[in-house]
Parts: sequence; C-alpha cells; structure tokens
Amino acid sequence: TSEVYGDPEVHPQPETYWGHVNPIGPRACYDEGKRVAETLAYAYAKQSNVSVRVARIFNTYGPRMHANDGRVVSNFIIQALQGAPITVYGSGDQTRSFQYVSDLVNGMVALMESNYTQPVNIGNPDEHSIITFAQLIREMVGGDSRIEHLPPVVDDPQRRRPDITLAKKVLNWQPTVP
Repeated sequence: TSEVYGDPEVHPQPETYWGHVNPIGPRACYDEGKRVAETLAYAYAKQSNVSVRVARIFNTYGPRMHANDGRVVSNFIIQALQGAPITVYGSGDQTRSFQYVSDLVNGMVALMESNYTQPVNIGNPDEHSIITFAQLIREMVGGDSRIEHLPPVVDDPQRRRPDITLAKKVLNWQPTVP
C-alpha cells in the first residue's frame, strides 16, 4: 500500500520513490510490514520464476466499510452520526487522497490483466486536508458535531498523494469517481 512511502519527502509520490519511514517508531510495524511484503513478493517471484503484481493502494472508501476499522472516513462518519465530536489529530492540515472502491477495483483488475510487474500506485490524485474532510463529512451527515483537535499522532504522514502517471501509461487507468 501507500504506507511504503511513510511520511514522504517527495510529493506527489511516484513509484520510484523509496519512502521516508521511521523504522523504530510507533507506526514502524505497519509501514515496514508493507515494505517487506513487497520485498518478499519480488523475492518469491525471482526464486520461483513467477510474475507478481504490486498495487500501492491509497486511501479507499465505499460501501461495507467496517464502522470501527480505524480509518478516517468511517471514524468521521460514525462520530458525526452519533453527534459526537469529530476527532482530528493535530492541526488537520495533513492531507490525504481518497478513492472510491469501484475505482480501486478497476485499477487492480487492469493491473492483474496487464503484463506490468513493477509497483503501480492505485489512488485518486485529488488531495484534501483532513480538516476540510472533517467539515465535509459534518455537512453531509448533518447535525452539530464539533471538530475536536487531539494531539498529533507520532510519525503520521503530513502529505499523501499518488502520482498516477504510470497507471495511466501502463494500465490506461485513472479514477473516475470524483
């Protein structure tokens, strides 16, 4: 997933970027786990003479998301529906890019049907601040939940946006849901 990029120093993130990850921080197991998964997939491909596909998936939302999965989309929606404060960690200026699940599925199918064997970013390049996203969810759900700022999360990426130039070129894919 896009976690391989950690808290990137390159923006937007192309597949050629190796990332900026704290290997001993509180997110290390998650971030490094994604990185080692790619490493193991390519080592297996070489050892067993098979081809693999690696999709670097960026934030995704859509039907059937689990309410308590810890993702920002479901967290904000549940909090707003319950009339609870919408919790934003830090200033809310950090950014994310959200893609609808149908775009993700279409991108993954295009990757699986291709002959391309290097990592490909699958995500929506439209970037929004977390605070803007919280305000949008509050407006869409209705109600009067206030936005509550909590201390920032250590090593939380400040900017995350895919460069999908490669996906457009080798998969003829880009998201269609705004």
